[in-house]
Amino acid sequence: MLIRPFRALRPAPGRAADVLAPPYDVLSSAEARERAAGKPWSFLHVSKAEIDLDPAIDPYDPKVYAKAAENLQRLIAAGVLMRDDKPAYYVYRLTWPGQDWIGQRTPRVQTGLAAVASLAAYASNRIRKHEHTTPAKEDDRVRQIEAVNAQTGPVMLAYPTAPAIDAILARAAAGPPAVDVTADDGVRHQLWVAADDETVNALSRAIDALPALYIADGHHRSAAALRVARERGDTDAKGYFLAVVFPQGEMTILDYNRVMRDLNGRSPDELLAALRQRYMVEPSDRPVRPSQAREVGMYLDGGWYRLTLDSARASAAQTADPIDRLPVTLATRNIIEPLFGITDQRTDKRIDFVGGGRGLGELERLVSSGKAAVAFALYPTEMRDLMAVADAGAVMPPKSTWFEPKLADGMVSHVLD
Repeated sequence: MLIRPFRALRPAPGRAADVLAPPYDVLSSAEARERAAGKPWSFLHVSKAEIDLDPAIDPYDPKVYAKAAENLQRLIAAGVLMRDDKPAYYVYRLTWPGQDWIGQRTPRVQTGLAAVASLAAYASNRIRKHEHTTPAKEDDRVRQIEAVNAQTGPVMLAYPTAPAIDAILARAAAGPPAVDVTADDGVRHQLWVAADDETVNALSRAIDALPALYIADGHHRSAAALRVARERGDTDAKGYFLAVVFPQGEMTILDYNRVMRDLNGRSPDELLAALRQRYMVEPSDRPVRPSQAREVGMYLDGGWYRLTLDSARASAAQTADPIDRLPVTLATRNIIEPLFGITDQRTDKRIDFVGGGRGLGELERLVSSGKAAVAFALYPTEMRDLMAVADAGAVMPPKSTWFEPKLADGMVSHVLD
């Protein structure tokens, strides 16, 4: 089966507010230490265990993973976390008051299913990827899983449009939730336990009938889960990994923007002149959020500009290759590579990335403070394009997607029996 129910390790009744924490990879060690101050049951003590050690410690030090295991056992021993007796599915709803892709403060709701997903399906690409992983980050997740003997950070998956699955989830979430917590960032996290045989069997069959699932966020977690399974003798990948599966139509991808350290030897006027060879350049008296893939917002020398790629170049990008039409590809091929000489965005220190959740004001701040010379606001990747790239077996350019809202660590964990 593509997914199956599991016995979740999760907060005991009334303890979720004490436990739930942001994902391990969205906070620095210093930020995690500040967030967890005065919160002894925060899951950050497991996911970012370096906060309980010397601040100078390397977060990849073996002592950090040992501390994570110790802290997880402390949460269990204190009764803050409990493990369900019977395998179940868990309906996980996120209600987000944040912005959509055009910057409006529009409440968004996405309702998904917490389950364990097939490693064999992942290995055979039925659970499809769109990113490369880096060895250091993958190794970190392997060590964490091994140390705590559990998968504690769910992989966010998307399923193609399937109204029948949506309806089952809606019915399963009709009653009072087992968890209902609003986090510091305003995101509401709700969880319902679906343990009755009828619902479990209906969800298992409906998900298994899908042609594929798609990794939205969590490539390192899924890759690490497969490595741990194989290192433990599961050579046929018969095991499963922790995931939450959402309908693709409810998921929100925000812009993932670029800032440059310098102008590559040009003055601001010279950069504008070079851009006019490829774009229509229009000054703006307000921040520019692009409304289509061929547009870019630029903050330079105290002012905003709207850049619109010329029709010939925009038309040439409409090829059979889904990567060619991505907003980040258009910006890379027409700005970042030719004008800034940056050919590897993963390693070049002259470029940095700002997730859309930080807003366009963060781009202004970075340039105005002198930390960057120019900022570019990009149109967000669309889910249909992400899925097309994954279906083609291709890999997205680096830093192409920023999903909001994020799943909470500590809501459900998968113990490796």
